[in-house]
Amino acid sequence: MNIFLRNPLALSGLIIILTILILALIAPIIAPYDPNFIDINSILFPPSINHLMGTDGLGRDVFSRMLYGAQISLLVGFVAVGIASLIGVILGSLAGFYRGWVDSLIMRFVDIMLSIPTFFLILAVIAFLTPSIWNIMIVIGLTSWMGVTRLVRAEFFSLRQREYVLASETMGSNHFSIIIKHLLPNSLTPIIVSSVLGIASAVLVESGLSFLGLGVQAPTASWGNILTDGKEYIQFAWWLSLFPGLAILITVLGYNLLGEGLRDVLDPKNKD
Repeated sequence: MNIFLRNPLALSGLIIILTILILALIAPIIAPYDPNFIDINSILFPPSINHLMGTDGLGRDVFSRMLYGAQISLLVGFVAVGIASLIGVILGSLAGFYRGWVDSLIMRFVDIMLSIPTFFLILAVIAFLTPSIWNIMIVIGLTSWMGVTRLVRAEFFSLRQREYVLASETMGSNHFSIIIKHLLPNSLTPIIVSSVLGIASAVLVESGLSFLGLGVQAPTASWGNILTDGKEYIQFAWWLSLFPGLAILITVLGYNLLGEGLRDVLDPKNKD
C-alpha cells in the first residue's frame, strides 16, 4: 500500500475512478433534471447556472445526461470485463494446466480471434443483433477474453512445476482443487491488472459503438450518443462534444493510471 500511496499517478487514477463511480451512483439524487426531459424552450442553451453543461438539440440538460451516461459506461465496463475475465481464466487455466493438445487447441483459437480486429468483429456481430446495452456488454465480453487467456496460461506455465503444486498432486488432490487452491490465487496479479485496463477499453468500445449508432440507443443517455448528437451542432454548440469527450478521456486515463499503480503494488518484486 505504501508503494501505491507514493505513486502520484496511480493515486490520481484511483481518485478519478472513485469520483466517477460516486457521481454515477448518486446521479438520481444530484441530477437537476430528468435526463430525457425535452424542453423546446431551452434548445441548445450554452453552459449556465441553470444548465451547467448546456442543453442539446432537444432541450435536454447535458449535465443530467452525462451523470446517467456515467452509469451506462461503468456498467458496460464492469460487466463486459467480468465476462471476458471469466472466459479468459477458464481457458487460460485449462491451457496452462493440461498443456499438450488442450493447450494447442485453445491457443490456436486464441490466435484466430487475435487475427481479427476486435472492433470490426464487434461491429460484425452487432449488425446481426438488436442494439441494446445488454447485447453490447455480452458482445464486448465475448470478444475481449484473449489477453486474459494468454496471461493466465503464462502464469500457470510458471507455477505448474512449483513444489507445492507437485506435493498436492502427490497427496492425491484433484486437478480442480489444485487450480482453485494453489494456481489461481497465485495468478491474480496479472488478472486484476488486465481487468482494470480492460474496463478502459470496454468504455472506449461502448462509446465508439454508441457514437456510430450501434450501441446504447436513444433516449437512454450514454457518453457516445451525446457525442453523436453534438456532431450536428459542433460549429456553434461546442459543449455537446467537449464534455462527453473529456469524460471518456478522463475515465480511460483514470483506469490506465490505476492499472499501472496496481501492477506496482501487487508485484512482489516491488514490495518493501
